[in-house]
Amino acid sequence: MTQALLREIIDYANRANPYPLYEELRKTPVSHDGDGPYVVSTYYEIHSLLHDPRISSDAKNLKATGDDLLGDQSDEEGTTLPPSFLKLDPPDHDRLRRMTNRPFGPPHAPHRVHDMRDELGGLVTGLIDGIVETGQLDRIDLVDQFAYPFPVSVICRLLGIPREDEPRFHVWAETLAASLDPDPDADPTQRGQGSIDARMELGMYLAGLIEERRKNPGDDMLSQLATADGPDGAMTTMEALSTSALLLIAGHETTVNLITNGMLTLLRHPEALERLRNDPDLAVPIVEELLRYEPPVQLLPQRTTLSDIEVAGVTIPKGASVWLMLAAGNRDPKRFENPDRFDPDRKDIQHLGLGSGIHSCFGAPLARQEAQLALSELARRLENPRLLEDPPQYRQNSVLRGPRHLPIACDGIRP
Repeated sequence: MTQALLREIIDYANRANPYPLYEELRKTPVSHDGDGPYVVSTYYEIHSLLHDPRISSDAKNLKATGDDLLGDQSDEEGTTLPPSFLKLDPPDHDRLRRMTNRPFGPPHAPHRVHDMRDELGGLVTGLIDGIVETGQLDRIDLVDQFAYPFPVSVICRLLGIPREDEPRFHVWAETLAASLDPDPDADPTQRGQGSIDARMELGMYLAGLIEERRKNPGDDMLSQLATADGPDGAMTTMEALSTSALLLIAGHETTVNLITNGMLTLLRHPEALERLRNDPDLAVPIVEELLRYEPPVQLLPQRTTLSDIEVAGVTIPKGASVWLMLAAGNRDPKRFENPDRFDPDRKDIQHLGLGSGIHSCFGAPLARQEAQLALSELARRLENPRLLEDPPQYRQNSVLRGPRHLPIACDGIRP
């Protein structure tokens, strides 16, 4: 039963609306058959395991079978760089995350994300103005023309990538994003080589930039990753490389999905879109409800138990593969009233959309700010926006779920 449901969730035919399948999963909070993973689908159980030190994120501990269901859909980083802290356990995870956080957020850099707000606003304005310049308002692809390029530019500005090199990052991000989507029609050898080449080019470029910043540091985040020598010591070149690549790849993919899932939801709920147009401050609760209602990361596979753990009356044995179904937990009626209703006025939205515990989304403050600015400006500037396809074409990936294209039309674009 569990394996059959998982195959349905992964099946592209159900990508547009997997939520009835998640509802079926929740009937058994912890389920398992055969050699497959243990699947946890209810809010409180998922939240508990996200905080449980007996759950490992390190692939070296994964001995169980069953994770081949996903193929390469969850491989955010590939094998050409050492694993980032996202795929490590304490103490290595804690050391690298602390070192990365020093130049990124409180208490050492409390203003970095906030001080990017004007720059982010300028990027949003420029992208919307670019849509105006095309003169084609009868068919706008909000993914290709807005949501896809925006986060790459943000990561480039955060790291301090020279403006003239930003187009190269857009090409690498596009190639690496495509590698996360299964494509049965593509030549697997050629497709795999393209991803490897992109990762190698990105790694070589970043390695050169890291060495240059060690000699001539600036106030950007890459300079601080390359030169900082705090209580945890200094990052090696390879650690700085894997961390920078993580910020590009993981940060980009989740933000694209958050923005496009957000616009799709707002266009399906025009009353909420109109409220946002008249009150941009509403973007804050709207983004939180979107993270619950349509999370950009649907599930966390490839977790492993380091000892026997009892969850909801089921003993998950040591060494078992565990899948945490975040999107199912986010619509658990035992935690959220009317969970299938999109409600911007919902109170106490302690969602799982950005994870929780030691692996909670590192870039959450930046992702929130990007989505708030993007959605509020799109709502303000687009006149009578409407969907041209519903449901739109989704990405193949079942872990990082979002529209691959989001075609809309509008009557005009306000200045």
